[in-house]
Amino acid sequence: MNAEELSRNLLRLFEQGGHVLAEFIERDDAKMGPYSAASEMTEATTTMTELTQQWMSDPANFAQAQSKLLQSYAQLWNNTVMRMFGETVKPVAEPDPGDNRFKHPEWSQNPYFDFWKQAYLLTARWADDMLLNTEGLEGKDRQRAEFYMRQVTSALSPSNFPLTNPEVLHETLATNAENLVQGMTLLAEDMKKSGDLLKISQTDATAFEVGRNLATTPGKVVYQNDILQLIQYTPTTDQVREIPLLIAPPWINKFYVLDLTPAKSLIKYLVDQGFTVFVISWVNPDATLAHKSFEDYMQEGILSATDAVKRETGVDKINVTGYCVGGTLLATTLSYLATRGEDLFNSASFLTTQIDFTFAGDLLLFTDEEQLQSLNELMTERGYLDGSRMANVFNMLRPRDLIWPYIVNNYLLGKKPFPFDLLFWNQDSTRMAPVNHNFYLREFYNENRLAKGQLSVAGTRLDVGKVKIPVFELAAKEDHIAPAKSVYAGSLLLGGDVEFVLSGSGHIAGVINPPDKMKYQYWTDGKHADTLDGWLKTAKEHPGSWWPYWSEWLHERSGDWTVPREPGETLGAIEDAPGSYVKAKT
Repeated sequence: MNAEELSRNLLRLFEQGGHVLAEFIERDDAKMGPYSAASEMTEATTTMTELTQQWMSDPANFAQAQSKLLQSYAQLWNNTVMRMFGETVKPVAEPDPGDNRFKHPEWSQNPYFDFWKQAYLLTARWADDMLLNTEGLEGKDRQRAEFYMRQVTSALSPSNFPLTNPEVLHETLATNAENLVQGMTLLAEDMKKSGDLLKISQTDATAFEVGRNLATTPGKVVYQNDILQLIQYTPTTDQVREIPLLIAPPWINKFYVLDLTPAKSLIKYLVDQGFTVFVISWVNPDATLAHKSFEDYMQEGILSATDAVKRETGVDKINVTGYCVGGTLLATTLSYLATRGEDLFNSASFLTTQIDFTFAGDLLLFTDEEQLQSLNELMTERGYLDGSRMANVFNMLRPRDLIWPYIVNNYLLGKKPFPFDLLFWNQDSTRMAPVNHNFYLREFYNENRLAKGQLSVAGTRLDVGKVKIPVFELAAKEDHIAPAKSVYAGSLLLGGDVEFVLSGSGHIAGVINPPDKMKYQYWTDGKHADTLDGWLKTAKEHPGSWWPYWSEWLHERSGDWTVPREPGETLGAIEDAPGSYVKAKT
């Protein structure tokens, strides 16, 4: 260690840190507003204060719980002293399997770091147990307390602090604190390129470019309007199925999660199976599209795209797939058509889609009336919702995986994040049209009107039970955005035959799971039950990807084989895939 260089770097760190702090104070992050860091910290403080007061209202139980915690601390201290004298002792607390925060060897080998690790685990688990056993905390209040407890315990991990993280401490000594200076530089860069709220870099954004090494499946944009471009993909087989497939992705993210690298592309896989594939690429709306409504996304979105697909291919009916929010829009559209007696689709597939939002998980915490009012005021003022706000919410659902590892890597270790295509897509967020987004949050999350049969769109009262076409429904077992329990509940509302499939992993990895990876599993053929747990009791587990299973299901509902269709034979080609809409930045 060079003392002179260390002193010089610390002075640079303090100087640069002062500038960054001053800039941060002027940003929206530090101001009260929907989904901002300041508002969430305030909400967490309020929730934790109320929870503590509730614990203190029963002093006997609280004292007993504290006594157990102190006994655990005492045992940990005794073990630490014994280890310092060279004795081998069994840990008082160990990390859960898969907890990567403590994978560095010194978390276990060095008594100092091992002490902080175990003290943290004891405290966090004590707090979780206290919350679990808190009486009188029900429904949304309990859900809110559990959510903010997770935020607090994730933030307080010793892995997040330089003096209690062995890797950071070693790096600081080895580089004479150059890592901290570099980390402050990376923080300043992230602030400069962020929108409303800070986007912590999760990957090296310079390693990827849409159309160059992402979203490269060949095709053409064959139709477009104000809110979408319709992409038709070039066939790769000698014959294709007669009935084409239209995919409606979520408008909250960009469609190319379904077309990452060729090895991970669900779109390429479907084309290679002999399907004529069309995909909607939603516009990245600005203030000029502020008036676009949920009804517009149905009429000018799915229904306009459907009409274009039918005109391009010359068929009467098509197959259609909706992913996440795109699936909710599709379910609404199918209900609208069924209620009116219109028949446009041969089958529908839903990928991690919620129709019934009763069990929608922690996202329900961000849709109460007060937050919706604040969000609506912000969107009305600007004419759109900056994508960073929804990205911030999604990251908070999994702070241990999506926030703190990058803070440690980028700002404490001073390292640029590793290139990863999926995380590049995750950071490539889009704006949202306020009228549409407000309707979606209020009518589905807050009021759950489609499931209740109370939703009206385009002057039509909708009944999802009238949807009788064959449906393929995919849920992901560890999904934190569209929980599998919620997806299953929605599938029970449909009026026709439903092929329900459960995949391993979460909202993205559970869907983007190529067959050659053999990374996760999936379940099928469970007997009809009122709950997902009941269905799982009789379901069959299969290794690998669900893609071939879905492909077989689609083949059975896609008509005869016919000659391949080149993109734009009827409508003409506007530009090459992936089109220009997807390349627009926030």
